Amino acid sequence: MTLDLGGAPSGGGPTLSPGSPATEALTARAAAEVAGRAADGACLVALDVDGTLMSFDEFISDEVRESITALREAGHEVVIATGRPLVGALPVARELGIDSGWVVSSNGSVTARLDPTLPDGYVVEDVVRFDPRAALAVMAEHMPSAHIAMEEVGVGFWVTDGFPAHGTHGPSQVVSLEDLGGRDAIRVVVSEASTPTRELERRVEELGLVATSFFISATRWMDVAPRGVTKASALERLRALCSVPAERTVAIGDGENDLEMLGWAGRGVAMGHAEAKVIAAADEVTLSIVDDGAVPVLRSILDPGRGQSVP
Repeated sequence: MTLDLGGAPSGGGPTLSPGSPATEALTARAAAEVAGRAADGACLVALDVDGTLMSFDEFISDEVRESITALREAGHEVVIATGRPLVGALPVARELGIDSGWVVSSNGSVTARLDPTLPDGYVVEDVVRFDPRAALAVMAEHMPSAHIAMEEVGVGFWVTDGFPAHGTHGPSQVVSLEDLGGRDAIRVVVSEASTPTRELERRVEELGLVATSFFISATRWMDVAPRGVTKASALERLRALCSVPAERTVAIGDGENDLEMLGWAGRGVAMGHAEAKVIAAADEVTLSIVDDGAVPVLRSILDPGRGQSVP
């Protein structure tokens, strides 16, 4: 999918193949299979990664792995839904033993279908792109010292000089701001950003974009992406595709980029360490990441009488 926000037309390259007959056939078969399981009571379970399944030092417990494996073996559809780029989300799926199903990455801008029979183990099913030139001009005006990156799906990032290495997954290539403006964007990532001013937010909104803040190692970062493109928008597309009833959707998250997802889910659960506005968006709150808060929620899907989240 491409949003025309005043720039040149854009689209995915041939290696991505979103919209190709082969990709659509693969998706249709997978969706029909999930729909059959949903008719028997299976849930669609959407899981954030950092701060939800994975600790801030990138550790995933055996209990998390075992709970996800048990859910999948019971027929539930587990979907990784993360702000990480696809190249950073795929290793997490592998570590969790998820080799089939869907991964929603880049906060909803990229959806990939996992399939162990494919040469790369996945195919990119949907990509939302936009022309970043106007957004980059606003960033240069209001955050002249910020370092900026743009994602190359399944590969890595293009970055301006000085962009922190810990802010990307996969290889990065240093380019000029002008060069970034000549590429189609999935999102614009601003590293170590100051708190956005009202004027910056207004200018971004006028472009049909939204700025979402998040934190890496206690420093503020910011994603700029098209309005309406969220984890929730990608998950709703999958839910409808797979004919899963809305009341049988579950989501767990901890960040500002999970707000829409928690509101979308029939059962939205916030991690105990989440900010107040994230907790307010959820139906329930569980324990913090330090206490493996996702585990009791995952177990309760299998057995409603076991491992309930805290009041």
